Amino acid sequence: MNDPTDIPPSEQLREASTWQAWSRHSYPEASVEHAQVDLALNAWLGRMTGYVSPAALAAAWQDWATHLLLSPAKQMELGMQALTGFEQWLRYSGAAMLGSVAEPVRPLAQDKRFSDPLWHAWPYNQLSQGFLLTQKWWHRATSGVRGVSPHHTDVVTFVARQLLDGFAPSNFIATNPMAQQVTLASGGENLLHGAVRAAGDLRRAVMGDAPAVACRPGREVAITPGKVVMANHLVELIRYDPQTPQVHAVPLLIVPAWIMKYYILDLSPQNSLVRYLVERGHTVYMVSWKNPDAEDRELSLEDYRRLGVMAAIDTISAQTGAPRINACGYCLGGTLLAVAAAAMARDGDERLAGITLLAAQVDFTEPGELSLFIDDSQVAFLEAAMWQQGYLDTRQMAGAFQLLRSNDLIWSRRLRHYLLDIPDKDNDLASWNADATRMPYRMHSEYLRKLFLRNSLASARYIVEGHPVALTDIHIPIFAVGTMTDHVAPWRSVYKIIPLSDTEVTFLLTSGGHNAGVVSPPGTHGRSYQIATHGHDAPYVAPETWQAVNELHEGSWWPAWEAWLARHAGPPGAPPAPAPSLGDAPGTYVLQP
Repeated sequence: MNDPTDIPPSEQLREASTWQAWSRHSYPEASVEHAQVDLALNAWLGRMTGYVSPAALAAAWQDWATHLLLSPAKQMELGMQALTGFEQWLRYSGAAMLGSVAEPVRPLAQDKRFSDPLWHAWPYNQLSQGFLLTQKWWHRATSGVRGVSPHHTDVVTFVARQLLDGFAPSNFIATNPMAQQVTLASGGENLLHGAVRAAGDLRRAVMGDAPAVACRPGREVAITPGKVVMANHLVELIRYDPQTPQVHAVPLLIVPAWIMKYYILDLSPQNSLVRYLVERGHTVYMVSWKNPDAEDRELSLEDYRRLGVMAAIDTISAQTGAPRINACGYCLGGTLLAVAAAAMARDGDERLAGITLLAAQVDFTEPGELSLFIDDSQVAFLEAAMWQQGYLDTRQMAGAFQLLRSNDLIWSRRLRHYLLDIPDKDNDLASWNADATRMPYRMHSEYLRKLFLRNSLASARYIVEGHPVALTDIHIPIFAVGTMTDHVAPWRSVYKIIPLSDTEVTFLLTSGGHNAGVVSPPGTHGRSYQIATHGHDAPYVAPETWQAVNELHEGSWWPAWEAWLARHAGPPGAPPAPAPSLGDAPGTYVLQP
């Protein structure tokens, strides 16, 4: 498995290609000057399209439209469904005018736009049902067309949903009974406040200003006591002060994603996973990533492994003298940790005692709705924008994530913010969500191409220091956490660590999404989880079967993980000697705008 000759020569050539070939975007026959002309044109165009590739959208539309044109049976089916839906709506409209009547279409469970009782009165129920029936028809029209590629089906369905959502009756005061009621009660004051908020949002969008936040690192959040004990060009390493007389012998390194600031795991004290762990006798180290700028455009994915994960492990080993270290990676940090752990196992480095992957993928064949924005055309278009500025901008990333949950993050927010006079909630998680980071040009391009497009890690073709790494080389225990409604790392994708590894894997599925599911301290209302351990020689269990047979536990998943962590953290003893300090936590990198 570790022999590079096991990889076909064509794959070796692609993996070993230099960054100059990457930066010329896979057309080496073009001169550098010609390539730069193409990149400049695409970067300029991207500013007008929201960095969505028009070629990718056109290809998806053409694939769908052509195959629909060649499917007369599908056309007849859609015609009949349109007539049936219109008949349903007419029959419902007449009955609704006379009183209460059963609704022919109910919105999806996550769609709360029409949940208020005011929507069940005429004529608003008639409007909402017309919209839902239209939405249902377009979903049928854009899906199930024979011959269309699955990716193009997803793209066309997604775009149709986005366009329809913009015309939902909930978005307009003339068709929204809730907005009308608030307007009458306030004498129109809500609309004045909404106009002021809209103007402020527009000004910030034009000027590129970050929104004001209520919780700031080092003041309201990221305040668990600690010291910066190592710093290099890419990371600061924070060591948190012990909070108990004795601590476990095996320290814990946490590797967060570099797409956002690390303090998602050290929010306000009641929501801080770091504080929860140090109060239970764990010596916790945290990687704090630099917020890169144009000068960092050439930082690679390998730099993130070497200067991030490995530099932190080297520092912890030297400062504590501990022969073994537990490590935990969140989201992209977990993917990078899996790469590092596989490389360490390949090279006989036995310093890791166990690893935890929080909402982290190692197989990218089913990466969820984020895959809508990732194909060769879209990546090339995105590379043009990054090439010009040297990094992926925070607004570009935020736009993609907002589109994935447009109901919650765009239209519902505008309804609350502009029509209902409900200001945004100021809390620690909302403040963190607004505190995004940039990503260097080279690293992000490598990440998208190697992991998303070619799935190199899962197929044992990911190259570290000239040789491939394989997840099956990892023989230390793994704890993996998936979250039920994750749009970024779907839990069934996270679950794939079980068949891809050759070791004991404890898998835990918790309620919530990518962020709120992880930030789930004890006492949080409505939390639940399932957990089971899969032995390395046990037969594979499909995720749906796993979910059906394992017991549902009420409450936070944190105690279950901490119990697993304690079993692999050694006996309690005196805290390690203080390390030389470069300053107090949260350090300086997390404060970079």
